[in-house]
Amino acid sequence: MREVFQQSLDEVRVRLVEISELVAEAMDKATRAFGTSDVALAEEVIENDPVIDDKTIALDELAIDILARQQPVASDLRTVVSALRISASLERMGDIAEHIAQLTRMRFPDRAIPKGLKGTFTKMGQIDVELARKLTELLTTRDLELAEEIRNADDKLDELHVSVFEKVLSESWQGEASATVDATLASRYHERFGDHAVSVAKKIVYLATGDWAPASEAEDD
Repeated sequence: MREVFQQSLDEVRVRLVEISELVAEAMDKATRAFGTSDVALAEEVIENDPVIDDKTIALDELAIDILARQQPVASDLRTVVSALRISASLERMGDIAEHIAQLTRMRFPDRAIPKGLKGTFTKMGQIDVELARKLTELLTTRDLELAEEIRNADDKLDELHVSVFEKVLSESWQGEASATVDATLASRYHERFGDHAVSVAKKIVYLATGDWAPASEAEDD
């Protein structure tokens, strides 16, 4: 019976990594589509988002089944409950990638990135893809140095997010209303993606160490 229980816990971990990999792939495609107005690539992200949603639901059902049938305690209970919370954040990250892809599709054949902000959004996209890949590695290896790297990268993302708002609010900004909306939304999406990555990283650190660093969690959008 214990062997079956451990197999179920291992399956939870494997599924989390699988979902995280799909999220990283989605964000990579979404940011490339956003930067190049590749509507076909954007469509791929949009069409594949239900796959992430379905795998998240399946993972949640597995975790709930473990809680009901096995009644885990101590570290095993933390693992299952944390998996439910982590899967929710990963699902939201997938949704955010989809939102960026939708911006690309909405503005096609024009570019969604307003003039003067291409470099900033290129950096934000690169950081988010890096965050997603590091998160997958963290889920796989439990290498806690990666959690620190994720937090540091998110700080850079926050700085870029502020710079976008400073740009669109400055007197020199000449973008139309649609460009202002696009810039604001896209920047917010990138920033929230990073927040969710940090939230997941904190939960993994807690699982590995038993220590919970007080900090505000990413809120669902």
